[in-house]
Amino acid sequence: MSPVTDPDPQDALRAEIEQVERDAARHVDPGRWVMTVAVCAVVLLLAAALPWVGSANGWQVLLGQLAEPERVGPLPRLFATSSLLFGVVLSAVTVFNRRWGLVWLCAFGCAFSVVHAIWSVWSRQTSGSTGPGVGMVLALFAILVLAVTWVRLAFSRPPTVAS
Repeated sequence: MSPVTDPDPQDALRAEIEQVERDAARHVDPGRWVMTVAVCAVVLLLAAALPWVGSANGWQVLLGQLAEPERVGPLPRLFATSSLLFGVVLSAVTVFNRRWGLVWLCAFGCAFSVVHAIWSVWSRQTSGSTGPGVGMVLALFAILVLAVTWVRLAFSRPPTVAS
């Protein structure tokens, strides 16, 4: 009969410490940037209630509830969708979960929305009909600030030390 050996308590403690270290490395602490993200998300929601194209507000553009004379095309609708998805929904999920992967997804998504924003404003300015409304321009600036904030936060990750 072989003797039963108890696991070394130091090995168990070392494994637990390494697990805590791995968990801590996956989390991000946005710190002071949380307020910027929250304010920009609220500004995006406010911008959706303001006029984007003619008398149509952002929610009407997003849901396609426009009167026939105010046809806007797919670009403002794409911008409305991406800005609210990445700027409000995904930003809120990221702030609550605090995962590095979600921070990078927000950075890419908000940058993607900035491209849509510029494209949408440009398309409204060159369409020959009604230009971009105050809500669309406000949403452009809010998503731009969000993109810069998420990119700065994504690149602030300290290097991990492999052991």
